[in-house]
Amino acid sequence: MGGAQRREILSSGVPGLDDILGGGLTAHRIYLLEGEPGAGKTTSGLQFLMEGARNGEEVVYITLAENIEELRSVAESHGWDLKGIHIHEVLPTEEVLLREDQYAMFHPSEVEMVDTLKTILSVVEERKPVRVVLDSLSELQLLAESPLRYRRQVLALKQFFSTRHCTVLLLDDRTASIAGDLQVRSIAHGVIQLSHTVQAYGAERRQMRIVKHRGREVAGGLHDYNLARGGMVVHPRLVAAESRVLQDRSQFSTGVMQLDQLLGGGIEEGTSTLVVGPPGTGKSTLATQFVVAACQRKQRAAMFLFEESASNMLHRADGLGMPLRQALQDDCLTVQQIDPAELSPGQFAAAVRASVDAGVKVVVIDSLNGYLNAVPDERFLTTHLHELLTFLGQHRVLTILVAVQQGMLGGSMSSAMDASYVADNVLILRYFENDGEIQQAISVFKKRGSAHERTIRAFSLGKGGIQVGPVLRGYRGLLTGVPVQTGTRAKDGTET
Repeated sequence: MGGAQRREILSSGVPGLDDILGGGLTAHRIYLLEGEPGAGKTTSGLQFLMEGARNGEEVVYITLAENIEELRSVAESHGWDLKGIHIHEVLPTEEVLLREDQYAMFHPSEVEMVDTLKTILSVVEERKPVRVVLDSLSELQLLAESPLRYRRQVLALKQFFSTRHCTVLLLDDRTASIAGDLQVRSIAHGVIQLSHTVQAYGAERRQMRIVKHRGREVAGGLHDYNLARGGMVVHPRLVAAESRVLQDRSQFSTGVMQLDQLLGGGIEEGTSTLVVGPPGTGKSTLATQFVVAACQRKQRAAMFLFEESASNMLHRADGLGMPLRQALQDDCLTVQQIDPAELSPGQFAAAVRASVDAGVKVVVIDSLNGYLNAVPDERFLTTHLHELLTFLGQHRVLTILVAVQQGMLGGSMSSAMDASYVADNVLILRYFENDGEIQQAISVFKKRGSAHERTIRAFSLGKGGIQVGPVLRGYRGLLTGVPVQTGTRAKDGTET
């Protein structure tokens, strides 16, 4: 019976955390949750206990730092009811302030340590809880005065809890720790580390790491999490290899016959397409065309807008005769406006993953320049993007990426990042000068799914949407924006 109990798994009560813990917390063990003040330790500790209370378990919150009113204030900020959670205060009384000898206030005596531990043990003996949160270890470390005594007391607590079949979460704000102090880490069955860093602009970034979890396979590395009304939410790092399978791909029409011809018949599901060009060439409109075609096939689509507002995008679609508003009403399309300064890469990946779980088959990211701003460390942007595109591809999702190039004409145009080798397909839009008029052209730079045209075609936007014209023959250097005429070009695009 004891072995079966040790194999029992308890949910942490924090959305996303169980996924990176390999299913949850092994019951009847001690876990350390460490992080600086403000990282979310108290919040996650309350979520752990509320999960137990929902399951009808006896749960206890033992606080050595905050009083009951402060804990209730935290709960109210999240809209929680702490009913079912027994909160026990182990705090210094006002008598401490009235003592003549104040030395003990800063260097607690051995008597204070013994009294504190006796109180903790008596609460556990009386309530017989299944889950316990002890907040915080810093207070015990200050009371212990020496590292040896502190370690012995924590070992004694571990032995005590193990014989009472409790699952214990020890909170440590690290305020009393010295550099390299790993006393409790070595004793605990599992260690969860919380960190938050301040960005040069925008919201601070919060990340979690599972330092260890004995006997279980966990998702390593850093995982983004955020604190909002409702508690902590963890966004597990996206690992595309977990969904890697072999599969056949179907080819779909873009809804524009000439564009299909240019693409060799259409676009394959599960592929990623990069639409690149200078501002105003119609990249977002071209991406929208893929969404319209998906809705006509009765497939769901999702658009993630980093720069253009949803309102402007819909007005632009109205002017081009694209029925995006109808797609929204029919629940065929979801549009999310992303604020790069407030959203971490993990949160964005979680939002995309949620849309895929909801049945979305076409995802538009507009634009990569905005996505770049969402990644604080530019060195890892390509890795984030590769994992995301691989995940979407394995789920047969057609992904459209929009990238803005700096510059209008000439060979000096560049983009904030080169994602052309990551994407399966690359469509290039260009301006070019012709007979005193600025015109546009479209070409397929590469396509992995099938053969495609190597031609450059005329491209324009009108009331009827996208118009892909004839092959632009009779020119050399169209992609530079300043072509040289090599023959006579008729109005239909044929050379004479």
